[in-house]
Amino acid sequence: MTNQQSYSPGHPWYYKLGGGVHKPKQILAAVTNDSYQGYMADDIKQADGKHEPQRTSALRNLREAVIIRLHADLERYREVVCDLRRYRITNKQEVQPICSDVHTSMSLKYNHLYNDFAHLVYIDDLLSQQPDLFGF
Repeated sequence: MTNQQSYSPGHPWYYKLGGGVHKPKQILAAVTNDSYQGYMADDIKQADGKHEPQRTSALRNLREAVIIRLHADLERYREVVCDLRRYRITNKQEVQPICSDVHTSMSLKYNHLYNDFAHLVYIDDLLSQQPDLFGF
């Protein structure tokens, strides 16, 4: 018999099999442990490759866009978590071997938050590095 530990929280079956809901701080910790840079890593690298002051401006613009998306994703994540809790209460006896929409929604929102946090960590790391003052 397979259990939720066979799947990551980014997979619908994790929730179908009763996996726990991760708090945003737990998702951020997972990103930090994995050293994942997110799907925008190439865009972030491109912004980092610019000369000052365009570099800092480009990175800050990306950071601002990611923060806006993160806030929207956090709001939706809370809604989906509530949906999952209601689903689990009303479908305790369900034995269907398929995932429901709520399981898919949970995995998608987890992955969105995971990427948002990865982008922020990567951008903040780059912004904390002082560029070469004499680079031409």
